[in-house]
Amino acid sequence: MTTLSLLKEHVEIMLPEDGLQQKLALNRPLVIKLGFDPTAPDLHLGHAVVLKKLKQFQDLGHQIVIIVGSFTAQIGDPTGKNKSRKPLGKEEVLANADTYIQQLSRVIEIHKCEVRFNGDWLDDLTFKEILQLLSTITVAQLMHRNDFNKRFTENTPIAMHELMYPILQGFDSMQIKADIEMGGTDQLFNCSMGRQMQEAHGMEAQVVMCMPLLKGLDGKEKMSKSLNNTIGLTDAPNEMFGKVMSIPDALIPEFLTLATNFTLAQIEEVKQINHPMDLKKRIARNIIEQYHDAAAAEAAEQFFVQQFQNKVFDEKNFEPVAIRDLGLIKEQMTLLELCHLLKKEETKSNIRRLISGGGVWVNNEKMMDPNQVIKVTAGTKLKLGKRLLVELVP
Repeated sequence: MTTLSLLKEHVEIMLPEDGLQQKLALNRPLVIKLGFDPTAPDLHLGHAVVLKKLKQFQDLGHQIVIIVGSFTAQIGDPTGKNKSRKPLGKEEVLANADTYIQQLSRVIEIHKCEVRFNGDWLDDLTFKEILQLLSTITVAQLMHRNDFNKRFTENTPIAMHELMYPILQGFDSMQIKADIEMGGTDQLFNCSMGRQMQEAHGMEAQVVMCMPLLKGLDGKEKMSKSLNNTIGLTDAPNEMFGKVMSIPDALIPEFLTLATNFTLAQIEEVKQINHPMDLKKRIARNIIEQYHDAAAAEAAEQFFVQQFQNKVFDEKNFEPVAIRDLGLIKEQMTLLELCHLLKKEETKSNIRRLISGGGVWVNNEKMMDPNQVIKVTAGTKLKLGKRLLVELVP
C-alpha cells in the first residue's frame, strides 16, 4: 500500500479531493491539526477513529498540533440539537484538558505532539481585530452550516456567540499555519471555515480530512458521552468486552473496520467467522489489546464466558454491595424498590419493564412481579439485566 493510499484509507470526506496528494508533494513535514473543546473528561472509540489516522501521519514524520479549546469551550458551541452548548468555567476546562491529553497518549505519541491552547491568542484579540476578522466571513457562509440553517428555518434562537464559534476555529488554523485539519464528518463545516479564512488572508489553505462517525452501543446515534452509548478508552477490560458484546449485530462490520487495528487481510479472515457472537469476541479482544494488553483481553473473555455464558447461577462472579451503603429504612421492600437502589441511574419505569420482561433473578429464581416483597439479607444474590450481578453483604 502506498503512503497516499494508507493515509486516505477510511477517510469519508476530503476537501479538495486531491488536496492530500498536493500537500504530500511539498515533500516536507506537514502541520496536522486536531482541535477539541474539553467539555467532557473522557475519550472513547469514536474519538480514536480520528486519532488513529493522526498516528499514521505521526509515524511518517509529520507534526501533530493539538489545539485545546481553552477559550472556545468557555463560550459554547452549537450542539446540533437546537440549543447552544453550556459554556464551562476555566478551571473545569483545564481539568478536562489535562485528562484529554493523558488519554490521547493511548493512541498517539503525545510527547511528539505540539499542544496549544487557543486562549493564548484569542484572549488577546482587541475588538477592532475581532471586527476585522468578521469582515472576511459573510452571514450566508455561516448559514450553510446545517444546524444553523435548520434552527433559522424553524425560528429557533441562534445566539451571536454561536455564529462566532466556527470563525474562531478557523482563526486557530491561521495561527498554526495548518496544512491539514482532521475531524469527524460532523466537523466538516468548521474545518472548511479554516480553509476559507486562510485563503481570505492570503495563506495556503489547509486540506480538510473528515473521518466517519462510529455509531454507539445503541446502533443508531454516533458514539457520544451525552448519549451514554460509548466505550471509553479508559474503560476496564471487563467493561470493554461486555460493551462490545452488547452491540447490535448490524454494527459488526463498522466496528471491525473502524474500531480494530486488524490489517485488511486479517479483516477478511475474521469476516469468515459465521457466528456473530464469535465475531464480536474477536473484535472485543482486539480492542482490549489496543488499549490494555493481550493478557487483559484473554482475562476479559474468560470473565465474560463465566458471567454470561455459564448457565450455573451460583458460579458467576457477583459484585459485593454493602447493605449499610444502600440507605435502607426497612428490612423488607418491593423488588422494584430494591432494584432501583442498585440501579439508581435508571428510572423506575425502566426497571419495572426489566422485571416484567424476566430480566431480574434473585437467588437463581426469575422474579417477574415488581411488587414482590423481598427481605433484604446478607447473602442475597441478584442479577439485573445482562451485566449487573450483585451480592448483598453486611
